[in-house]
Amino acid sequence: MSRTPRILLLEPGGPEAGALADAAATRGYETHAAVMPEQHAAYGPALCRRWSGILQTDFSHAEQALGDVIEYASRIGANAVLTTNEYLTPLLAQASAALGLPGNDPTRANAARNKIAMSQAFARHGISAPHTLVVEDEEQLRSRCTTGQVSFPCVIKPSEAAGSVGVTVVCEAAAATGAWRAARTLSGMYGMPLDPRVLVQEHIEGAEYSVESLTQDGTTAHLCVTRKNVTAGAHRVEVGHSLPATLPPAVMQAVHQQVERAIDAVGIRNGASHTEVILGSDGRCSVIEIGARVGAGQIGFLIHHALGVDPWSALLDVALGRPVELTATRRRHAAVRFLTSPTAGRLRSVAGLPEAGAGIPDVRLRVAFGDVVGPAQANRGRLGYFLVTGADRESVDDRAEQLLAGITITIDPEDAEGESPHHQRSRHLAGRKAR
Repeated sequence: MSRTPRILLLEPGGPEAGALADAAATRGYETHAAVMPEQHAAYGPALCRRWSGILQTDFSHAEQALGDVIEYASRIGANAVLTTNEYLTPLLAQASAALGLPGNDPTRANAARNKIAMSQAFARHGISAPHTLVVEDEEQLRSRCTTGQVSFPCVIKPSEAAGSVGVTVVCEAAAATGAWRAARTLSGMYGMPLDPRVLVQEHIEGAEYSVESLTQDGTTAHLCVTRKNVTAGAHRVEVGHSLPATLPPAVMQAVHQQVERAIDAVGIRNGASHTEVILGSDGRCSVIEIGARVGAGQIGFLIHHALGVDPWSALLDVALGRPVELTATRRRHAAVRFLTSPTAGRLRSVAGLPEAGAGIPDVRLRVAFGDVVGPAQANRGRLGYFLVTGADRESVDDRAEQLLAGITITIDPEDAEGESPHHQRSRHLAGRKAR
């Protein structure tokens, strides 16, 4: 009799990791978790009781964490090691290879995290991507702006952040230094040391999409294309996702071709990938970034609601080397809209938030009333979200925009001493067209 599969989950926090743990529990698998020592208590007893064992390791010390993960996984006889956390995907690839488990190429895994290594890999594989310069200091940036090596608008971004943190669209040379400093001064999750270099990339105008894919033994299946609603201005924050997006057959074929090259370029052999692309008005597909993970921002849940495909169970099957079932069992559409603050201050109220029910499977605030919030300059600045499902794209998007327009967020701005003055600022949330 075969024993129950044992799964080691690197970092169990977040909705995607929770869904993965739920899928493992539903199948009766034994689940273990690897956590940062100081975060162990933060998960609470209810969540900790779900795990059959806990490894405490410091992810900021890569070599030590790798040794700890290999030793623990070997001791429990882990059949699979998984993560939904982008910062831990290189560690996952290295551990899986050392343990002889299905995983990605450890020698190329850093290219799915480090944007410099990623741009170099894209160039080697002939992938259509933005022209990229690497800048190591302010003087080098000023010199390249002066000599015309940098054209405007451009995108200045950090090498190793995530979720659009530190990313700025710069329209003139005078703003470049400030954007460079914003990208340069970031700290990594768990206190991980980050590559201090900064990228200056060609700015490409067009409609933004992502492609959600799953690869097993080097063969890739594309689950769907996601259409994105993105803010304008210096900081481009994703405030909505809708799927599955429909593109003309020739365009879809070209997108898939570029995405498959990107998947191969960064060594994704066994696991999920989330590839961000821009389609220009001329139909050209440019690959912006790729991550060796399920798309965040509720994308995995939208896939489940719209197509009936369970991406979490599929991830488990890939990690266990089992056949994967990706056949859509329904043909519906799903969308998420995110709430953002109109200004900096303390959150006083949110009025008009819809209730979960028919066609609205999930509604959630991620902050508490009284919390200090600010205008979203990255995806992590979003205050909450709601999901909408339905039979067709137009009705789902229309309902999502109507619900969003009915929400009013009221903020008490803080004065210089941190006190909230008596005046308030409110905003009805208006929908934003996909760009």
